[in-house]
Amino acid sequence: MEKFEKLTGIAAPMPLVNIDTDMIIPKQFLKTIKRSGLGVHAFAEMRYDQEGNENPDFVLNKPAYRESKIIVAGDNFGCGSSREHAPWALADFGIKCVISTSFADIFFNNCFKNGILPIVLPQEDIDKLMDDAERGANAVVTVDLENQVITGPDGGEVKFEVDAFKKHCLLNGLDDIGLTMEKAPAIEAFEATASQARPWV
Repeated sequence: MEKFEKLTGIAAPMPLVNIDTDMIIPKQFLKTIKRSGLGVHAFAEMRYDQEGNENPDFVLNKPAYRESKIIVAGDNFGCGSSREHAPWALADFGIKCVISTSFADIFFNNCFKNGILPIVLPQEDIDKLMDDAERGANAVVTVDLENQVITGPDGGEVKFEVDAFKKHCLLNGLDDIGLTMEKAPAIEAFEATASQARPWV
């Protein structure tokens, strides 16, 4: 997994509340077990019309936000079914950070396992960042995970909290497999000892 240290990018405003996982990646795109290729289907029912043409009113279709790396969202982002394809689709699109007042628990934890930083902030801070995000191409925001601070386009700063273990994993690019591989020497030593003690296994 790619390390997350400091992210600078365009922030897209999505003030809708209860953006669920089916809105993030509709069920018809869940047939794959690959993490790549889902970005084109992210927010499909809002991004495209029934003929597959782009909806010009959807924020991520607007020229200023096509390269967005950050979403500033309404309350309860990622609710609904517990599909890991949702963070896969966001990551494949290029989204590395989602900021909201609250997240569904399973989606929240899945984000950390897939290199996305979900940040929970009080409504007054979300309002400030939403205002920043509405500046289009000027909505450049920096998220500094090490120092736990978000810097807006005018230099204003917002502090955020993050679990220390989850922060460690993101800073070092460690998903569940990476965490296991950190213990590889101990695992190999145990297997060697076990093999000598029980050669018939």
